[in-house]
Amino acid sequence: MIEQLPNFPDNVLAFRCKGRVTKADYDSVLVPVVEKALATHRRIRLYYETAADFAGIDPGAVWEDFTVGMEHLTRWERFAIVTDVEWITHTMKLFSFLMPGVMKFYSTSESEQARAWIVAAS
Repeated sequence: MIEQLPNFPDNVLAFRCKGRVTKADYDSVLVPVVEKALATHRRIRLYYETAADFAGIDPGAVWEDFTVGMEHLTRWERFAIVTDVEWITHTMKLFSFLMPGVMKFYSTSESEQARAWIVAAS
């Protein structure tokens, strides 16, 4: 499941992944929020957090994540990845060279630092 997190500026898209994440989660939650933000902002930022009960991502969701990122490649400004799930950190680091924005990684205990960084002025 993906939930949108409140109390972030309009140009910061903030999500928490809980339990098992599916392609349907991307289609119903993440993609509409991304499209709406891109309609009003030239560049956007992403705060992505995994909850303690995170149980993984279905293959269809992984593909959707990749295509959303690549489709709007030049519009991403910053990424704050907040997780204690090692394979997510390793995978994001592996593909970070493809992303034009700055990407920083935080453990879940550092979520407040991640939130402060993602909203800070450039």
